Amino acid sequence: MEATDVRLAYLINQYPAPSQTFIRREIAAVEAQGLEVARFAVRRWDRPLVDPEDAAEGRRTEYLLEAGPLRILSHVVRTAAGRPGAFARALAAAVRLGRRSERGLLIHLIYLAEACLLRSRLADFGAGHVHAHFGTNAAAVALLCRVLGGPPFSFTVHGPEEFDSPRALGLGEKVRGAAFVVAISEFTRSQLLRWADPPDWPKIRVVRCGIDAPFLGGPTPPPAGSRRLVCVGRLAEQKGHLALLEAAAILAARGRGFEIAFIGDGALRGEIERRIADLGLDGRVHLLGWRDGPGVRDEILRSRALVLPSFAEGLPVVLMEALALGRPVVSTYVAGIPELVEPGVSGWLVPAGSAEALAGAVAEVLAADVDDLERMGRAGAERVARCHDATAEAAKLADLIAGCYDHTIRGTDRTPPGDDALTPLSAGRASPD
Repeated sequence: MEATDVRLAYLINQYPAPSQTFIRREIAAVEAQGLEVARFAVRRWDRPLVDPEDAAEGRRTEYLLEAGPLRILSHVVRTAAGRPGAFARALAAAVRLGRRSERGLLIHLIYLAEACLLRSRLADFGAGHVHAHFGTNAAAVALLCRVLGGPPFSFTVHGPEEFDSPRALGLGEKVRGAAFVVAISEFTRSQLLRWADPPDWPKIRVVRCGIDAPFLGGPTPPPAGSRRLVCVGRLAEQKGHLALLEAAAILAARGRGFEIAFIGDGALRGEIERRIADLGLDGRVHLLGWRDGPGVRDEILRSRALVLPSFAEGLPVVLMEALALGRPVVSTYVAGIPELVEPGVSGWLVPAGSAEALAGAVAEVLAADVDDLERMGRAGAERVARCHDATAEAAKLADLIAGCYDHTIRGTDRTPPGDDALTPLSAGRASPD
């Protein structure tokens, strides 16, 4: 089956969002492969979108909850009446997942209602496959939609959220019900293997997040006199901003000249502002909020290096962006980051949470010769171009989707998974210690 014959639906819990540029790029690259894509999300981003491309993407997206409770309920009633067996199986799956989940049974019954609406909308579009991002809410809705008789689904797992509560999320059951599962790094795949039954291991495939032309245009030498560093990411505990402030205080006490720009926003902003004041870092650390794509690119280009001292991650796309622009990075030995950043070659890696080690690495960045920084930037750009080209990675994903779609159209996979495909994880193997 040719890719041009495939109609694909993407499903994300909240889309678009400033931290999800990688999904927008992936969809555009998949469309360039010849697939027709419909965008579905459960809800909108609840703050203004800074990037015009995100705003345009929002206009292309259908939001399930905006259908309203009466319309959603009507789809539930029609589905239960018209497909009673499938509805009973989906209800049983929702109850099973809900009882295990930290979010509770009621939320999973809402997921079932959303799945009833989604199945109808997918039929209207003629979707042959659904691809969800993140193994959390959207994957649950896609799974229930499949049990109701909707098309096969797949989902991309990023981490770390999926690995914080894999049992509560029913991660193994979602893998079992999926046509295939995408891991964004070898580390992510290894974690999925922990929670998937061995017969399901072959369906877990690595397709990396990618970047596109604005960042792949060739590395740019770092500005010779810059003492500026940039940190790009949500202001959340897992990104390590508070550890970076502790490291900045150490450097300031040692008389080092520098400034750090934080790009992003989030729940930790108030705490970060208080720590900046407490540590006397006013004038050295600047909170710039969200920036659109060109704005992020410009901030990276103004910097000497990018610093992202994460405690927990998948594989941050901003590291790829910085390396592609010829900027070395300082990050941590966490998750998939060592698969991208080579210490001494394209950047520095330090133990997560160690402000002293982080201060030492940043001090080396500040002391490094510009020629050495440029050499590291070139090495990083070459690695990103080789492993994280959005077009090449989208082609891998399109091949997986087209293969599943062709398999279904040939008539060999017309029956959605029933209870036997959604048995509790503990029934498939012994629980780990």
